[in-house]
Amino acid sequence: MTISLTSPVTGAAQTGLTSPTYTHVSDFAPESNARQVAVTAIGGTQTGVDAHSVARPFTITVSKPKTVRYLGKANPVTGVINSVPLNVYKIRTRKGVTPLAGQPSAVMHVTTSISIVAGSDLADPANVRAALSAHFGAIAQVSAGVGDTAVTNIL
Repeated sequence: MTISLTSPVTGAAQTGLTSPTYTHVSDFAPESNARQVAVTAIGGTQTGVDAHSVARPFTITVSKPKTVRYLGKANPVTGVINSVPLNVYKIRTRKGVTPLAGQPSAVMHVTTSISIVAGSDLADPANVRAALSAHFGAIAQVSAGVGDTAVTNIL
């Protein structure tokens, strides 16, 4: 398995969380083209944060395309490929949150969608990896800021 989360996952920096960790177990994903884990224990200092339950799910799901799309043939006259398909990979986190004290939980969704140009995996793998490296590095670098913005709506 290429993508395999080891347990626990060390969380990225967030305001109010100290050394966050998330212990998880394998879970059945909702689709056959995905793998999922459920967070069963919270580590570090995360006051008020709860692990997975039926009422308040806490899962991380990684999926690949159900059908991989391939690069088509170039136009014999122009040499141009008219339609370049994308293969979409996703990482989704679901977490039960309280919308208002005393109210039932609602599920928050966080999704990273990665649309890779068909053919670039063979013709330009270094740049595919560079884009992903920069993307995940940027997310890790601004994790606390994104959390602050999500809570305060100040960018």
